[in-house]
Amino acid sequence: MPFAIKIDPSALEELGSIRVFDRRAIVQAIDDQLVHEPTVATRNRKMLPDLVPPFFCEPPIWQLRVGDFRVYYDVVEAVVHVRAIRTKPPHQTTEQVL
Repeated sequence: MPFAIKIDPSALEELGSIRVFDRRAIVQAIDDQLVHEPTVATRNRKMLPDLVPPFFCEPPIWQLRVGDFRVYYDVVEAVVHVRAIRTKPPHQTTEQVL
């Protein structure tokens, strides 16, 4: 059964500020990787159990890596809530990005 995707308004604003080429890659990755089995860890997807983000979420928070970008989301029943989309430079930690 596929999961529904809901993108928070703040994440939509962040997505709108990203250049179109990268935005398409992020949206494609969300469609490809989060519709089926969003809570299964993969090479580009991991759970961040100890992270306390500055935005509202239902623990645990998950991270999807798309190039230099990170999509932070949580899953409630059959709905994936995309909470934030941020750029992550190589020298910064996840806590610094959030």
